Amino acid sequence: MIEVDGLTVRYGGVTSLDAMSLTFEQGTCGLIGPNGAGKTTFFNVLSGFVRPAAGTVRAFGADLLSMAHYRRARWGVRRTFQTEQAIEELSVFDNVAMVHEHSRLGGASRRGDVLDAITFTGLDAAPETPVRTLGAGQRRLVEVARAVVGRPRLVLLDEPAAGLPDEETSHLAEVIRRIPEHTGALAILVDHDMSLVSACCATTAVLDFGKLIASGPTAAVLRDEAVIRAYLGVA
Repeated sequence: MIEVDGLTVRYGGVTSLDAMSLTFEQGTCGLIGPNGAGKTTFFNVLSGFVRPAAGTVRAFGADLLSMAHYRRARWGVRRTFQTEQAIEELSVFDNVAMVHEHSRLGGASRRGDVLDAITFTGLDAAPETPVRTLGAGQRRLVEVARAVVGRPRLVLLDEPAAGLPDEETSHLAEVIRRIPEHTGALAILVDHDMSLVSACCATTAVLDFGKLIASGPTAAVLRDEAVIRAYLGVA
């Protein structure tokens, strides 16, 4: 469980997160909103890249904001980015193994853990395959494998399906939906594809100009008039 209370981030005169208070329960949760709503800023706070002006974040009972950013990875924060982070010249295995080195698991289980993460994603490429030879959908699965290796506690997925065709998005949705069951982690999904969010997330929260405007069961949230006005648009 992630408990967010009064989280505020300011960049000069711009308030990117405005007293955000929300609880993310176990499972895969959605976080949506228009561009500039504060979604990536929220992920940056959880990752340790941005220091908030006010507020607290408690993750499974731990004070997440008091941890140095490099300690959060070992504690169990994992993340995908809108820009791929895998190193093209390295193999799939080596890219995933790099993240495992920063996990709380020992080296004795390294090979098995890495192969398990790759297998979990359903990637149809051998572990020794260089990432530069993979297609876009396969590379996204490498990013997910990097996010789930080493028993994470919190997996943050920032637009993992952007630009993918429907078939690859459907496969990715199934993988994302199974992350909590496979790893025990809480997963938070940010994406503009409402079909993906609906398929993966039992609950969803909505940000608009840094303010939380709705949260609850995904289907109900997507019918909320404030959400339709702010995000989906009205005729």
